[in-house]
Amino acid sequence: MTAVEHPRHQLCEDLAHPVRFSLVAALAGTEESEFKVVRDHLQVSDSVLSRQASALESAGIVKIRKGFIGKRPRTWLSLTTEGRDTWSKHLAALNAIAQGQ
Repeated sequence: MTAVEHPRHQLCEDLAHPVRFSLVAALAGTEESEFKVVRDHLQVSDSVLSRQASALESAGIVKIRKGFIGKRPRTWLSLTTEGRDTWSKHLAALNAIAQGQ
């Protein structure tokens, strides 16, 4: 008899934090989003978003791009190719768990 691995083993630990999960969900529908737009959407402070985005960047899930518009500094966030793949696998695992598989 072959044991089938429970779908929870496919969950990404980096997405276990609610803000990280919400951040990746927000970025999944875009190519790139400005930091302040994501911050306002998630209803978190600059420091919370910065900390969580940096953690996801270290994990290879999020790309952080800094630049200027005129003389004002701006930060943009996007999912990496690996991040999009991780997100898809994480959602598939959640769906499998929810469906009792």
